[in-house]
Amino acid sequence: MDKKKRILVIDDEETLCDSLGFNLEAEGYEVDTAYSAEEALALDLAGYDLVLLDIMMGEISGLQLARIIKSNPLTAAVPIIFCTAKDSEDDMIEGLDSGADDYIAKPYSLKAVLARVRTVLRRTGHSPEDHSKDKNSENFSYKGLVLSSRTRTCSVDGVDVRMPRKEFEILLKLISNPGKIYSRSDLLKEIWPDEVIVLDRVVDVNITRIRQKIGVYGKNIVTRSGYGYGFIE
Repeated sequence: MDKKKRILVIDDEETLCDSLGFNLEAEGYEVDTAYSAEEALALDLAGYDLVLLDIMMGEISGLQLARIIKSNPLTAAVPIIFCTAKDSEDDMIEGLDSGADDYIAKPYSLKAVLARVRTVLRRTGHSPEDHSKDKNSENFSYKGLVLSSRTRTCSVDGVDVRMPRKEFEILLKLISNPGKIYSRSDLLKEIWPDEVIVLDRVVDVNITRIRQKIGVYGKNIVTRSGYGYGFIE
């Protein structure tokens, strides 16, 4: 029997937090709840398969907690879904930019949350069909820029570079197909295949961050006006 996926729900609205936790347990997940970021930080966050997180909380906001989780090597790979009342385009981009895998605006339906949870867990579980194009080759490189599709790591001139999942997947897609130009819609379909609403600008934000992180190799990611992005050797 497969081990139950462990989910942590963090929200200072206790009734909402408990209700969401109860419904996730009814779906077969093992669920813990926390009513603040401080309470969550007292837990072994590395032991969870997914974190559902509100943004507007107490002294430590959800955005701050997400950055703490992503900056720790032990928890950086734990996927995060924001469930929040902050629903503007800028709020969504800031949430995704902090390393979150998904963003759901309140009020949301339980059915929508459960669907997003299944999608993120499936996508982050590295099922056999995932990245089938990479199965015969584990490493992709250009000079000192090296990506491993097996360990999901990136290094620049021998120095490890931490990347959230979406950034890594975009860069892997570009570097494994040098010279090919992908439109924003192409990247959205391939990197965010099951999302209900993801804005084109989210691709631009991720490309900007990738360029900054890979240093001199950032110039190899080119923009073709009116078309999209590609990696040129």
